Amino acid sequence: MAIIAPSLLAANFLQLGDACAMLNKSEAAWFHLDVMDGSFVPNISFGLPIIEQIRKATTKVCDVHLMIVSPEKYIEAFKKAGADILTVHVEACPELANTLSLIKAQGMKAGVAINPNTDITVLAPFIKDIDLVCVMSVFPGFGGQKFIETTYEKVVALKQIITAAGATTLIEIDGGVDANNAAALVKAGADVLVAGTTVFKAADPIAMIATLQQS
Repeated sequence: MAIIAPSLLAANFLQLGDACAMLNKSEAAWFHLDVMDGSFVPNISFGLPIIEQIRKATTKVCDVHLMIVSPEKYIEAFKKAGADILTVHVEACPELANTLSLIKAQGMKAGVAINPNTDITVLAPFIKDIDLVCVMSVFPGFGGQKFIETTYEKVVALKQIITAAGATTLIEIDGGVDANNAAALVKAGADVLVAGTTVFKAADPIAMIATLQQS
């Protein structure tokens, strides 16, 4: 079964407390929290104050995805805000090995996200130091985008890199995940499925989360 990490970016921000309460009741194991700066991606979402409040509202894993430039400047701050997993983009980290070390030094799991147009092999030299690879199946910045079909091939290739290295890295898929592609993604090698619109726009979000988890 997949780990389901609903993205709060798709929630109604006027009812964020209710959204957290719903997720606490659901089978979702993680909360996925997207931080955008308007520079690395052409959108702005939320930051440290919101994450601090979400952290107080749940005991589940807070999976924080930084779509920002110079993420290394904020590692300690996100730890204090309550992140359990901190994911940075390989495209934003010219000194990736050092950034991963800084994240782990704060006691967090270290994740690396990779954009659809970035070759997955760039992660091979670092794979044993990466706890989670977030494979972007849409271009980052906005929710509700159409899933990019070549993601399956990328997941298979990434799984081969992880296996060859004897690593325990988890594969997370972020973007356009729904009940129609979840099973195929898990079959390809995905461990974690991020779902925003699919969960929060569903008639019964808790039931949708259960459906995705059974994939």
